Amino acid sequence: MKLVKLIHSSLDFFYPLFKRFFDRTTYYYAVCGVSNLVLSWFLFFIFYQFLFKKENWSLPLVNFTLSSYTMAAFLCFIISFSIGFTLLKYVVFTKSHLKGSTQLFRYAVSALITSFTSWILLKIFIETFNFFPTLANISASCIVVVISYLLQRKFSFR
Repeated sequence: MKLVKLIHSSLDFFYPLFKRFFDRTTYYYAVCGVSNLVLSWFLFFIFYQFLFKKENWSLPLVNFTLSSYTMAAFLCFIISFSIGFTLLKYVVFTKSHLKGSTQLFRYAVSALITSFTSWILLKIFIETFNFFPTLANISASCIVVVISYLLQRKFSFR
């Protein structure tokens, strides 16, 4: 895969700067994870501000209302899940001997755990502490990063 080789070459170019702090796998994980995270922050802002226009959406058939930040977070989850799994499988944890379907299942479980945790934190930050939703999303993400790393390294792609 040419794209994977290009990503590895790009990452390897900068690796000497971080070699004394991280082993190669952790470095790859950090760069891919941070890139995906920053993309999701950007998308959350765009979805919340412009797509859902900061409005709650009613679902009259089931008498339920969804907040715009919940819908933005869900849409970001779908996108970052796809990108994240692809990067981790083909760029970061390339030496895993687990079948792709097993990796995907485990990644899905860990992604659901971290996304649910992030959503709970998002609600707490917005509804209890009155954070601006984009700031709440960034704050929740920073807390969840540690949980996510441990789940990916020790469970999904071991």
